[in-house]
Amino acid sequence: MRDRGSAGSLKVAVRVKVLVVALAAGLVAAACTDGGAAGSTRPEQADQSQPSSSAPPKPAVLTVTPAAGAAGVQPGEPVSVAVADGKIGEVKVTGADGTPVAGKAKPDGSGWESEEPLGYGKSYTVTASATGTDGVPKNATSTFTTVGKPAKQTTVSLNVEEGETVGVGLPLIFTFGTKIADRAAAEKALKVTTEPKTEGAFRWFSDSSVIWRPKEYWKPGTKVSVDAAIYGRDLGKGLFGKEDRAANITVGDKVVAVADGGTFQMKVSVNDQEVRAMPISMGKRSSATPAGTYTVMSEHVGYTMDSSTYGVPADSKAGYRTFVKYAVRMSNSGIFYHSAPWSVGSQGKRNVSHGCINLSTDNAKWLMDTSKKGDLITVANSGGAALQPTDGWSVWQLDWPAWTAP
Repeated sequence: MRDRGSAGSLKVAVRVKVLVVALAAGLVAAACTDGGAAGSTRPEQADQSQPSSSAPPKPAVLTVTPAAGAAGVQPGEPVSVAVADGKIGEVKVTGADGTPVAGKAKPDGSGWESEEPLGYGKSYTVTASATGTDGVPKNATSTFTTVGKPAKQTTVSLNVEEGETVGVGLPLIFTFGTKIADRAAAEKALKVTTEPKTEGAFRWFSDSSVIWRPKEYWKPGTKVSVDAAIYGRDLGKGLFGKEDRAANITVGDKVVAVADGGTFQMKVSVNDQEVRAMPISMGKRSSATPAGTYTVMSEHVGYTMDSSTYGVPADSKAGYRTFVKYAVRMSNSGIFYHSAPWSVGSQGKRNVSHGCINLSTDNAKWLMDTSKKGDLITVANSGGAALQPTDGWSVWQLDWPAWTAP
């Protein structure tokens, strides 16, 4: 009986131990579950442990440019109001005589900028308001004066006109009326806006001319806005811009012609598809056509080819003065493609010109009707010297590293 009773007590003890272990395990499991799971007794503690995602409200900070008391402000520089930690409200800019200066707020509410130039030797007052993220309105004012009318001013011209359709090789050329001392200031005043966005850069070929070109040929269909906003800008040594120039243009089809002096043929492609091959005659050995990639500069119906324009008197043995029906300028040094009915017998067989590309009248007309300013013409196997990148608009003679080099 004693032995049987001891065994029973042992079994009871084992059952109690197992039950205690099981309960302990259950408590551990409950402690490891997500705070929002069933059985959680303090969900609010989990919520309190999460950091807040919203920034605390702050008062608006307004920055007005030009600052209060500024003197000698350039009339071409915009008046602006920037807002930190808030949204812009009403902004007014008025002259001493009460004349308002137009402007508008940025779409995101982060500021305001004037849209018209100021006058020389004038005083202006800016009053601006904004509301901070804390909901409290803030105000700022600034009164400043502009520089007096300068003794020296310059103009600027563009190589494009409003509404033009241009070729994929077109460089944008800004030509000033005089030498520019501060090139960085001039570049800051020149804006090129594109859609789609296109990488490009400026390069100065002289003290009065700067060129902006894309890294690669323009993409057909690109919309380009050119704005030479030089009015009232100090371009160095007291020289100010006289007036702005602007134009909106569109890039047309990609038209490329390749003139081969070895085969005496010109092949023309449109959007990378060959559309026509034509017999040509280029410069003879004594006046070989420079080799390289030209950009079409201008087109002429009725033009007199005159050797005196590049230094050879028209009445000399090597000179000439000849009227042609169709002529398209490719360089400043006098290289054209043009109609040359007198050389049709040599076209496709030999090079006999003074350097130009000779075509039949029909082929010259077709090419001029097909191409446009800014299209590309590559001359190969001509036996001539390399085309200089400064000769006309031959900017593609420089690769991108060379173009962007100091």
